[in-house]
Amino acid sequence: MRMVDVIEKKRDGLKLTKEEIRFAVEGYTNGKVPDYQMSALAMAIFFQDMTTDERAELTLAMVESGDQIDLSAIEGIKVDKHSTGGVGDKTTIALAPLVAAVGVPVAKMSGRGLGHTGGTIDKLESIPGFSVEMDTATFQELVNHNKLAVVGQTGNLTPADKKLYSLRDVTATVNSIPLIASSIMSKKIASGADAIVLDVKTGSGAFMKELDQSKELAEAMVAIGKSLGRDTMAIISDMNQPLGLTIGNALEVKEAIEVLKGEGPDDVRELCLTLGSQMVYLAKKAASIEEARQQLEEVIANGEALNVLKTFIKAQHGDPSIVDSPEKLPEATYKIAVHAKQSGTVSEIVANKIGTAAMVLGAGRATKDAQIDLAVGIVLHKKIGDYVEAGEPIATLHANKENVEHVSKMVQEAYSFTEQKVEKLPLIYDVIQ
Repeated sequence: MRMVDVIEKKRDGLKLTKEEIRFAVEGYTNGKVPDYQMSALAMAIFFQDMTTDERAELTLAMVESGDQIDLSAIEGIKVDKHSTGGVGDKTTIALAPLVAAVGVPVAKMSGRGLGHTGGTIDKLESIPGFSVEMDTATFQELVNHNKLAVVGQTGNLTPADKKLYSLRDVTATVNSIPLIASSIMSKKIASGADAIVLDVKTGSGAFMKELDQSKELAEAMVAIGKSLGRDTMAIISDMNQPLGLTIGNALEVKEAIEVLKGEGPDDVRELCLTLGSQMVYLAKKAASIEEARQQLEEVIANGEALNVLKTFIKAQHGDPSIVDSPEKLPEATYKIAVHAKQSGTVSEIVANKIGTAAMVLGAGRATKDAQIDLAVGIVLHKKIGDYVEAGEPIATLHANKENVEHVSKMVQEAYSFTEQKVEKLPLIYDVIQ
């Protein structure tokens, strides 16, 4: 078999066989297929697309290029959740203990962030002492005992995807449904989950800006998951404005704690209950989505979800007292109000601009090696549909440097106002099963 023939076949819009896809992925992973040929295949896929079977085979080939996590020692149906990312997305920190509190095992592998804020691990590491370093046996033991543990991703998980992603980034082939879907799903399948719930974001702060694109991606990933024997579903949720009111690592942990106390912003709470209901249902801990939601609401009301969070933090060497005393989390030196330049109803908040402003404060990484300041970030006071008087605070910057006038301007520029009435945006646009 020759790589040039595989490229030519896909260039001409023909379906690749399992053997041809394996040949390309294995050859690229072990260095026998050069970058320029894999770039050509990626571009051919970009223009010619792939069938569901091809997408599933590409995903499986990437899964089998490296380590696969065996979670069989963990009792019960393991359900993983994946979000395509967004600004202020602290869902996992509240969702994982919430779902674990009703007996669903959550064996979570998470990464660090590159962009506006840290990833789930960075956020959790704002808790004093918290550690994600542990061996597989300890990880499995913690999940069996506490129903919840979070570790960092293994270095050799889907190496083919890592190589291909880096290549796509510099060859203008990132925005391809089959390549995005297989990339995301390869990591989920390799992580060993029995069932997968996907949170696909749509809007200005999402990877997919348009609803139809988001739906196409969600349908592609659900189809791949089901083809590979995983019970998979997706919801499409809004990212036309930041999720919740906080952007920044310790700030987002505080907001997640509020949600488990039955407080916090409505959108974060509702998203956690929506995703959690699907996870509980797929884990066969409830006969219906409605029953699953009722169970989750009960463990928030009776405090059990909060207790699971404390147990989880303590088991991973963190200080559980931050749950009752969140002021023990890192706090920024300066709190600087950002004022509205005009009166009116908020008609738009460009989520990416808010995210970039948070990164400039130090809440995220511009490069892989950049250091994150876990204390800094932004707290929003106004969301889309809220009325604002000129001069009223629309946000507060939490900063460890005094001169942040340029960041204030970035936040002001992210907001748009109108004299017309503005309808609140929907949180959930669609459910894909």
